[in-house]
Amino acid sequence: MTPPTPVLRSPPFPGTSPAVAAVSRAVPPRAVRAALSAPEIERARRLAERIVAERIGGAFWIPGAANAWTRIAQGSPIAARGDDEAGLLAWMAGVEVDWLGDGRFADIARDGAPDALERAIFTWLIDATDYRDPYSDRPVSIEAAVEQLAFWRQTIDHNRGIAVAAGIAGWKRREVGAMLWPGEALHFARSAADATRAARTAGGMIAVWPSKAPRGLDAEAAAHGIAVHPVEDGFLRSTGLGSDCHPPHSIILDREGLHLDPGRPSELERLIGTPIDNPVLIARAERLMRDLVEKGISKYASGGRPFERPAPGRRLVLVTGQVEDDLSVRLGRAGVDGNLDLIRRARAAEPDAFLIFKPHPDVDAGHRRGAVPDAEALRHVDLVLRDVPMASLLDSVDAVHVLTSLSGFEALIRGCEVVTHGQPFYAGWGLTRDMAPPIERRRGRNVTKAQLVAATLILYPRYLDPVTKLPCPPEILVERLAAQPLPQETVLTRLRRLQGWLRRGIAAAGGRA
Repeated sequence: MTPPTPVLRSPPFPGTSPAVAAVSRAVPPRAVRAALSAPEIERARRLAERIVAERIGGAFWIPGAANAWTRIAQGSPIAARGDDEAGLLAWMAGVEVDWLGDGRFADIARDGAPDALERAIFTWLIDATDYRDPYSDRPVSIEAAVEQLAFWRQTIDHNRGIAVAAGIAGWKRREVGAMLWPGEALHFARSAADATRAARTAGGMIAVWPSKAPRGLDAEAAAHGIAVHPVEDGFLRSTGLGSDCHPPHSIILDREGLHLDPGRPSELERLIGTPIDNPVLIARAERLMRDLVEKGISKYASGGRPFERPAPGRRLVLVTGQVEDDLSVRLGRAGVDGNLDLIRRARAAEPDAFLIFKPHPDVDAGHRRGAVPDAEALRHVDLVLRDVPMASLLDSVDAVHVLTSLSGFEALIRGCEVVTHGQPFYAGWGLTRDMAPPIERRRGRNVTKAQLVAATLILYPRYLDPVTKLPCPPEILVERLAAQPLPQETVLTRLRRLQGWLRRGIAAAGGRA
């Protein structure tokens, strides 16, 4: 007899085979448990409580009335076939079940022996099922599988209501689609009219990459009462540049604003400003910070050679360049006029320090605006540095001066002093020295580094395992980035590098003319 489908099973994630995504495998069942020990009864009850609390089991990812948990939430008696998993889930939830006919669950419910629910759980969820970690392919306990499914349930619930994605380049649609999957098909739109039409049909909202938004999208969506929410790269992105067409392994979608815009509140700002007193979450954030430092992880890279201080005995200060037309710079520059102005301000604030300027890699690659000729930069700094990974630099310097760069956040994690000249999301919380006007909403709302990291790296982004293409927690992505410090090459990434080389050559020729 073919074993029945496991009650606790993985969603059908787009782009990943069921064998890779599976957290469970059915095995031939033993005889129905006639009795359980006291510890086994307690274990079964804890499992039932956790499964009900997280609303997992069966096809839990299906939205709407087709989902068994929607019926269970109503609390009314449920009629179920004798082997219907919805009946078992309702039984766990304390809902009255009218069993229709015989079956694997109904037979135990009616056999007259004590602890019927607990015996059903042991017989069918433990004895008749093997569990695995989908990221490592190692065997795990049922409790670990429940935690994994609970994480996926939270991820899918967070995506509920997203019907359309717009402004998403073709080379990163697979990854973005997997991270935004709401339990049903996601439509990728090329125009404002297409996006609005699809969103109206589905009764959902639009997720958009702001810098690539179709022309007229905001007005078109507003005319039909459709919500539009921004999507951006996450803070642990990949081992290669987005401008070189390396797809992201992390994104953020903010339903309350745009975390890059200091002029209005955002979901990230709310998460940072809400006191986090969960000791498990704080301990997790502290471990994550240690891992990031020990493994040399930054937004675009991991690992790298150590950096030797060039001027022993002098205060060593890093100034990080940015893409000058980047949205975070346009919205949060607070009067700073580009990279050269940032360099000048840093020197004015640090007259005796040894200043290092590190240009932004997208600018150096020739893809984006913001280049400062080395000769001009060296009028204000002591060294222009390109070939040392950001994590290695941050482990060596005493302070970092930034406009809105994520490197300031990464520096905080590593214990550096951080001076902000713009208004990034991590400024104004009592952790940085801020040169720009204060953001009044944040005044007096100081947080710890662990609280900042918990909000910014655990609660806010969505992550994708680059190996399995499954949604994952940040700890899995950190493992993967550390294991593969160099980006994988494709024809597209090589072409993009060639394009950047040609642009740099043209720009240099124009400067000599």
